[in-house]
Amino acid sequence: MMRQYELVERVQRYKPDVNEALLNKAYIYAMQKHGRQRRASGDPYFSHPLEVAAILTDMHADEATIAVALLHDTIEDTTATRAEIDELFGPEMGRLVEGLTKLKKIDLVSKKAEQAENLRKLLLAISDDVRVLLVKLADRLHNMRTLDHVPPSKRQRIAEETMEIYAPLAGRMGMQDMREELEELAFRHINPEAYAAVVERLGEITEVSKTVISEIESALSQLFERYKIDAVVKSRRKKPWSVFRKMETKGLSFEQLSDIFGFRVIVGSVPDCYRALGAIHTTWSMVPGRFKDYISTPKQNDYQSIHTTIVGPSRQRVELQIRTRDMNRVAEYGVAAHALYKDLPEGVNGSSHAISRDTNAYGWLRRTIEALSVGDNPEDFLENTKLELFQDQVFCFTPKGMIIPLPRGATPIDFAYAVHTDVGDTCVGCKVNGRIMPLVTELKNGDEVEIIRSKAQVPPAAWENVVVTGKARSAIRRATRNAIRKQYSGLGTRILERAFERAGKPFSKDALKPALNRLARKEVEDVLASVGRGELSSPDVLKAVFPDFKDERVTQPPKEREEGWFNMRNAAGMLFQIPGRTSRKTKKQTQKQGDAVPIRGVTGDLPVRFAPEGAVPGDRIVGILQPGSGITIYPIQSPSLTAYDDQPDRWIDVRWDIDEDTKERFPARVSVTAINEPGSLANIAQVVAANDANIHMLSMVRTAPDFTEMIIDLEVWDLKQLNRLLSQLKEHSSVSDARRVNG
Repeated sequence: MMRQYELVERVQRYKPDVNEALLNKAYIYAMQKHGRQRRASGDPYFSHPLEVAAILTDMHADEATIAVALLHDTIEDTTATRAEIDELFGPEMGRLVEGLTKLKKIDLVSKKAEQAENLRKLLLAISDDVRVLLVKLADRLHNMRTLDHVPPSKRQRIAEETMEIYAPLAGRMGMQDMREELEELAFRHINPEAYAAVVERLGEITEVSKTVISEIESALSQLFERYKIDAVVKSRRKKPWSVFRKMETKGLSFEQLSDIFGFRVIVGSVPDCYRALGAIHTTWSMVPGRFKDYISTPKQNDYQSIHTTIVGPSRQRVELQIRTRDMNRVAEYGVAAHALYKDLPEGVNGSSHAISRDTNAYGWLRRTIEALSVGDNPEDFLENTKLELFQDQVFCFTPKGMIIPLPRGATPIDFAYAVHTDVGDTCVGCKVNGRIMPLVTELKNGDEVEIIRSKAQVPPAAWENVVVTGKARSAIRRATRNAIRKQYSGLGTRILERAFERAGKPFSKDALKPALNRLARKEVEDVLASVGRGELSSPDVLKAVFPDFKDERVTQPPKEREEGWFNMRNAAGMLFQIPGRTSRKTKKQTQKQGDAVPIRGVTGDLPVRFAPEGAVPGDRIVGILQPGSGITIYPIQSPSLTAYDDQPDRWIDVRWDIDEDTKERFPARVSVTAINEPGSLANIAQVVAANDANIHMLSMVRTAPDFTEMIIDLEVWDLKQLNRLLSQLKEHSSVSDARRVNG
């Protein structure tokens, strides 16, 4: 176990003016508090926070962060209190330790919703002070290094959580070395057989390739000496998880991998990066399509480097990364490399550092945190955050030259939402590099994208299956929910207007506000949408607004019933006009247009659909309110309506509202009994086509030696056309009977 003076010496190597007093105080306090506690491995518990602190010294963290690492388990696992730590180390240190204590429960969670809520807490704590992330990742790294001592039942879950959340989060913060080690440790426990096989093959290839690697390093070093460029050349080998993932995603065998080994060229300045690149490309041929300049266009995690692949000295492909020493430090330590020193609050001697909030990595984190306020459920948030974590980027441009980083596979829809949610919601088309392109086009590096917008646009729900970014998916779901809510709100408004009018009471949205508590709703729109969905009945709303309202049932004169319509009141005294049972047998009745709710086919302003047997203009129709799915339209003669005889609240008076200029077919179901002989079906289809109708679906319901009965779902213009079609079918020699199916 590392001793006190050894920890101080490790920090002094990169920070000579280290605050030794702070480290010594934290070391002694944590050791005393943990006392004789033991870990699952049998080691003293204090060895864990000490190892976490040692990991942070490798990242060149400041003494305040290392002190927090020493203290991070004290409040959770010992008798230490927040007040005690505030008194000894200052309120800032106390806040950080308490923040990590609250995050303790993110470990070993099994339910998705719990995991999502804990991830929210983690990101919120990190956004307040990124040092929380540094300690948390170092804590997870040491736990993964000692995972063999954890019971097998927990081991798999911890490894999967590390692979899904912690490793990509480290990568998103630019901490590539941390990410690679976390992935490798998790891979070893998630798929031990594959891990062992990949490690074995990598060992064999490394042994065989020693000479070639040495030759390439020597050739590059000599080249830079010739061009008088001060450069250090280092070889690197791909990590086991990276190798396995590439084999899995691209379907490659081990022998087909050409980038197992790569080389880093570390120089002193940005101009030297491009001088080194010029020397390399003028000496060896570049592989087309394998050049990326992340210096001029950094990644979102602040990574900068030039990537190129050449046909090297021995005629083999060689991957190269060219970067400065500062860029290399950022690539290894990520946000931990962006230190801005400031004075700690009074009571703490020494200095601390905060991470610059101007970094791209921190910018991503802030954008992710913004998603917390849009009302997604926990599972959506977890899914969207994972999408963000696993992004591999392309860089596109707006017409004004603004760079928009996107994940590979992103579409113009993703681009639109990355610019602004309003741009995505109103997107109707796009131009990619000046050409009109489909919205499902996969964007490439350097594409210039112009979004065509319309204020009348509502994002289709199907877009959710097209986009790849969490922000776009979340926004589409939200817009879809809002559109549906608006539809139900409109329907609820009409229902309540009619209900209040027939009860002789004035209706207004303001009148609903005092009754919100009684209706258990937060907003008036919630009440209207609930009524439209059938979750809240109009009588309940009427009672809530007018508690003294009394039910007054009325008996209608016989004449009204004979006309096929009768008025009746529901339990709350709300008067509905609904079709009476006698109305189905009358030849023609005149529907009262003023009281009816108009509809326009199935694409109108209300959530409307037709019953299975369909309905066509010319039919007398009635609407049945279906909780959660709007209004279902039935022809008045449908036997299915008997199921709603005892539910008058659900009957809605509706009428056709057909636009003469917009032709639209409507559904109707017919039963045809045809002679069972070759050509009968073709003859029926000819009659349907000759009458300008369309067969939507056909099924054989009964086949006998002589006859076949079939049910045909048609699409026709109106009742007149349907009756003409049935008449011609009956007259055809192949048809025994043709009739309309009503329920």
